[in-house]
Amino acid sequence: MCGINGIFAYGSQAPAPSEQECLAVRDVMSHRGPDGAGLYRDPERPVLLGHRRLEIIDLTAGGSQPMATADGDLVITFNGEIYNYRELQAELEAEGVALASASDTEVLLHLYRRRGESMVDALEGMFAFAIWDRRRETLFLARDPHGIKPLYTSDDGSVFRFASSVRALLAGGGISREVDAESVLGFLAWGSVPEPGTLCRSVRALPAGSTQQVRPERVSAPRSFWSPASAYSASAPALGGQELRHQTRQALLESVGRHLVADVPVGLFLSAGVDSGALLGLASELHRGALQTVTLTFEEFQGKAEDEAPLAARVARHYGAEHKAVTLSVASARRDLDGFLAAMDQPTVDGLNVFWISRAVREAGLKAALSGLGGDELFGGYRTFSDFARLRRFGWSRHAPWVWRLGRKLSPRRRRAKMGYLPTALARPASIYHLLRCLFTPDQMRQLVKPEVWHQAGGQEALLRPVEEAWQPAPEADWTRVAVAEQHVYMHQQLLRDADWASMRHSLEVRTPLVDRRLTQQLGPLLAAQQGRDGKGPLASSPELPLPAEITRRPKTGFGLPMQTWMQEDCRAGRIPQLPEWLSGKRQRPFVHQLAKGVANGQLHWSRIWALRVLEAQLQELARDGAS
Repeated sequence: MCGINGIFAYGSQAPAPSEQECLAVRDVMSHRGPDGAGLYRDPERPVLLGHRRLEIIDLTAGGSQPMATADGDLVITFNGEIYNYRELQAELEAEGVALASASDTEVLLHLYRRRGESMVDALEGMFAFAIWDRRRETLFLARDPHGIKPLYTSDDGSVFRFASSVRALLAGGGISREVDAESVLGFLAWGSVPEPGTLCRSVRALPAGSTQQVRPERVSAPRSFWSPASAYSASAPALGGQELRHQTRQALLESVGRHLVADVPVGLFLSAGVDSGALLGLASELHRGALQTVTLTFEEFQGKAEDEAPLAARVARHYGAEHKAVTLSVASARRDLDGFLAAMDQPTVDGLNVFWISRAVREAGLKAALSGLGGDELFGGYRTFSDFARLRRFGWSRHAPWVWRLGRKLSPRRRRAKMGYLPTALARPASIYHLLRCLFTPDQMRQLVKPEVWHQAGGQEALLRPVEEAWQPAPEADWTRVAVAEQHVYMHQQLLRDADWASMRHSLEVRTPLVDRRLTQQLGPLLAAQQGRDGKGPLASSPELPLPAEITRRPKTGFGLPMQTWMQEDCRAGRIPQLPEWLSGKRQRPFVHQLAKGVANGQLHWSRIWALRVLEAQLQELARDGAS
């Protein structure tokens, strides 16, 4: 797990790349790689590669990067882990390749030499890397199938830059800070910026499951090699409960086993939920000795239903884990908010829980930890699965009374706004999914931004584009549509992105056994064939030693945060966010004040006023740093 960056002045009239800029970008990511740093400059061509290292696999100097082949023809800077590198290593050695290290990084170099761009089809893991091929004068970039590891690029027509974070690219001073209006609207629509956009017009994300090549005078478009929709397009039989549970257990055991591969201890984020509990049960079957687990709770939650610590401790004892509960006070957490906002790479309404638990795990002495992220998306644990199907089935017109009742059930706090969006949303599947997941409705967004900004950014069509693109090839069944959308839009563009930057801020590697290409290909079509009929039952029953009944029978809850209280306090004190003049519509101020009033009196949810505070902070930082 690391931070990577590079510069390739590919245009014939491009200035020589600046070593000072490359180092500035690299070292702003020191938290991503506190264990070492490296820089490569091609002796003949305008190419620079940077690397910050967090040692997880091959802790010797042999794993240092940027790494070159013995002949110097290939050089790589790599972020992530290749879990099947030992198998690939054995294949390479059988073909006569002499490897100089025990590193997965070196495996990537030789795999590229033998298979070229198709090498990505053999990789199991999370990765973002760039390989400089000196003979072909080609920079080859790749990002893992689910987009667990980030990779951002900037191309001004003659110089191509890349890095593990948007903040890092901006720190080099070589790219424009102009704000991308479509990404602003995307954030207001979804609570995160839809890829490939970023808040900066000049920076793009390499899409998940894609590769890209940069050659002299030409930058190729990203090429997709995998997507959730492609995995779910495979047909599968509707298995009976016992056989489905058997196949689920085998697939999960294999995935957990892959994610335990490391040369340092691997811990686990433990809540009182099925996802992390099942992972602990499976990991305890594979791991020698007691696995270290960490649970986070608040002082003020003790003795209340919100406190997950007692049940998490019960699960840890059940599986013989070495457990630690970390207790925060609401006051200390409140003080962390400014630091959290300052560390945020792209605007998001989520991520605080990962930020705090990652710090606790790192302070416990661990560099890597498993997370149960992805269980709801794979096994249909969200209400969006059933609500989407109901809305698709009911329609509008003569079924309006039923839809009204469903609207009441969907979101009690935002019923009026969502019900106003409902007739329009029911016209197409993508807008139904947006209705269920939206932060602001299109009508509310038109109150926040100027009409010219709304139209310049593409309006509602641009908002729905992430869903429409996720559904290529288009799934037929409603359950499958939601599974693909949850994985590609919500999980990939919010949960995984937040897990990466929030954990790496504390130099911690987060591993997600439930987010894995092979696992998705194995289980996705099987679960889709039975339309999630058994819910998380197959996951809950996967450990040989069953989860305690208190866990499996417990209603689904998220990690409790006192955000409602904090935002109420801010709104009552008059701390109300404001968007910049170039963006704000005439109705923005009265709309935001009405929103703040609703939060202050407890009638509205905190998420939208928090989103505006996040956006305000990010836009202010861009403007401030750009002017300095």
